[in-house]
Amino acid sequence: MNNVIKIGLGLLSASALVACGGSNDPEPVQTPPGVPETSQTLRITVTNVTAGQPFSPILVAVNTGAAAWATGAAASTDLERLAEGGKASALETSLAASGGLGAVNGKAPLVPGAKEVLEVSFNANAAAKLTLAGMMVNTNDAFIGLAALPVGALAVGGQVRQALYAWDAGTEANDETAATVPGPAAGGEGFNAARSDELNLIRRHGGVISADDGLATSVLKSQHRFDNPVGTVLIERIR
Repeated sequence: MNNVIKIGLGLLSASALVACGGSNDPEPVQTPPGVPETSQTLRITVTNVTAGQPFSPILVAVNTGAAAWATGAAASTDLERLAEGGKASALETSLAASGGLGAVNGKAPLVPGAKEVLEVSFNANAAAKLTLAGMMVNTNDAFIGLAALPVGALAVGGQVRQALYAWDAGTEANDETAATVPGPAAGGEGFNAARSDELNLIRRHGGVISADDGLATSVLKSQHRFDNPVGTVLIERIR
C-alpha cells in the first residue's frame, strides 16, 4: 500500500520556478549563490513491520516549539486522544499552536506489512522539528512515533533512518478487554478521559499478553503480539 500525500506551506524558492513551452520562453530563474532556500520539503516513508497491529492514520507535523511528549512524563490529553482512540486532530492542533510550520495526515490506517509515503513542505527554519505519531489500534493505549526530531539542518538529498518503537501512553490499563480496545480485534471504546493506568507515565511498551498467553480477559490473540521496534521511518529532504 503506497500512498503519496502532499501539503505545501509558504513560498517556493526561485530555483523551483522553471520555464516551459516554446523557444521564446524565458530561461529558468536560478537561486543566486549564498541565498538560502525559502522552503523545504521532506518525504517520509513509514513502514509497519508488525504481524497484526494496524497503525491509525499517521500524523506528521513540523514545528519549532515544545515536544509533543517525553518519556517519563504524563501524556497530554491531546496525546491521550491519539493513543486511546487513534484521533490525531487535537495533537495536530496543539503542535500547530507551538511554532507550527506544516502538517500532513495519512489517508487510512497503515496495515501490517504496508508502507506509506507522505510529503510535507514548510518555510525553511533551522529550528524545525518533526513529530510522527499513530496509534497501534489493537491495544489499549499504545502508540508509535518520534517526538521533536531535528530536521531543520537536513541538506537537500540528506536522509535520516529511524526505528519506530511502541510507546505506552500510561493513560489506560492494559487489560485488553473487548470493551477497551477500539481496533478491529474488539471494536471497543476509544478515548476515555478517566485514566486507569496507575503509573500515568509514558514509557516503552512491553507488548500485549493476549488470551493465547493466559490472560483470560484479553480479546487479543497471538497474532496481535509485537516486539520492538514495530516500524521504520525514512526521512528524506527532497527540496
